[in-house]
Amino acid sequence: MTRSILNRRQMLASGLGAGAFFLLPEVARAQQQMSEEGMALGPGREFSFEGLQDLAKALAEGEYFPMEVADADILEQVDYDYHNQIRYRADQTLWNDENRSPVQFFFPGRYFREPVHIYALDDGIAREVPFSTELFDIPDDNPARRLTQTEGFAGFRVQDEPGGNDWMAFLGASYWRTSGYSGQFGLSVRGLALDTAIPDGPEEFPRFTRFWLDEHGTGELTAYALLESPSATGAYKISSLREERGVLQDVEAHVFLRSGVERLGLAPLTSMYWYGKPNAHVAADWRPEVHDSDGLEIHMASGERIWRPLNNPPRTTANSFVAPGVKGFGLMQRERAFDEYQDDGVFYEKRASAWIEPSYDWGDGAVTLIELRTDDEIHDNIVAMWTPDAGAERGAEHHFGYRLTWFEDAPVPPNAARFISTRMGAGGVPGQPRPEGVVKIVCDFDDMGFAGLGRDDGITPVVTTSRGEISGETAYPVVGEDYWRAIFDLDFSEIPEDDDDPIDLRMYVDVDGRAGTETWLMQLFPSQLRSLLSSKA
Repeated sequence: MTRSILNRRQMLASGLGAGAFFLLPEVARAQQQMSEEGMALGPGREFSFEGLQDLAKALAEGEYFPMEVADADILEQVDYDYHNQIRYRADQTLWNDENRSPVQFFFPGRYFREPVHIYALDDGIAREVPFSTELFDIPDDNPARRLTQTEGFAGFRVQDEPGGNDWMAFLGASYWRTSGYSGQFGLSVRGLALDTAIPDGPEEFPRFTRFWLDEHGTGELTAYALLESPSATGAYKISSLREERGVLQDVEAHVFLRSGVERLGLAPLTSMYWYGKPNAHVAADWRPEVHDSDGLEIHMASGERIWRPLNNPPRTTANSFVAPGVKGFGLMQRERAFDEYQDDGVFYEKRASAWIEPSYDWGDGAVTLIELRTDDEIHDNIVAMWTPDAGAERGAEHHFGYRLTWFEDAPVPPNAARFISTRMGAGGVPGQPRPEGVVKIVCDFDDMGFAGLGRDDGITPVVTTSRGEISGETAYPVVGEDYWRAIFDLDFSEIPEDDDDPIDLRMYVDVDGRAGTETWLMQLFPSQLRSLLSSKA
């Protein structure tokens, strides 16, 4: 037995001393039990969420020892193609009954090597679902058949009915996804983000190493999870319910830092933005747009609503939006027409928006947006998360809760007109010589609060920029449509070509001295704008 396993068990024992009694076997219980579906389960052990919190805190006070990866050489051979050949046996599905949420398990492989232990809960008693290759149909020539020591799964997925479609999956690090409001998987969330996109790197990816699953007999499912990493531990309770609007989840998390981190991200969301209307010229692709989300929405405690279109920047960027007592934030997909994407394979117009609503005041902090450069849709390059002002040092604790919705839109009604789309092109006046180094920015917004108003009613975009000059601001209703358009020019011609510091833009549309729209923010780079103008030449 390896030293890491011995030390790991010693740390688990320290958790028991702190009150984590759910790991103690019940002597009076049978050492093995069959599930209702005939699946062999492990011995019964008491479980409580309070005990899980005690264990996570006790583990944080000691050294980190990762789980041993058994059969590592064999798992390395189970690549993407071999992994896709493996099928979970339907007759071994957990809770495989009508009106419930059947659960199946993911096989480990090259990209999911670390074992994940999973337990089924029944009236406060946890029984492990033992990993076995017998739970899977594996082709004879697949290297996965040679596994003999692997002790855990890679994760699990939840179905809408026996033999039906998946509606939720936990797989890899602390990531999970749902099928949202439309049955279409898209962006992901995760339990914790540590040192994401810091200059010196690398990012640390905490893992859910153990799950305790409680299916309530109504289709609602609660997943309790132990999170572990070199810098943090955590105890999570994720209660999931499908309803008419989509998937709704209530999350309670208790995070303990065993070492300090530079950037702590709570309630992180992860998505993909390759290109859209502002930067379609960057991709040699026939589809008009490719993204899981097109913007970050933030609801401030002051009542201000912010809309920040996403960008595929020339380099990794991190922007923090100070938001004490934030009311909510999310990565949203606002454009919902098939014609915007023209992809009848992955249906980007059906991707859910993920919205975070704190259960109580989170205090001082910021919503941080990370954008990484990408040249393909296979890479998740967007992260949005809450970064508290304090508590990133060793020994810090964070106890927080939030509601997470996977709906078509934010569950909170708008309080002003909202921006629908952003476009960019050459500046100046059509039909006249175009000035060099000038782009025109066009922002469409819905007509909430603008009914009965027209072009001559003094409605004006109020635009500020950190660099360059703004001119030509105007706003008007689009003829024959039910939305408005705000337009202005940005002159960046005086910025030297070797200066690619970002240009930060801010705009709202003024109606009689008040903001009639949410606040639109945008970050652009001179190199991007020059590339755009070159493509239009």
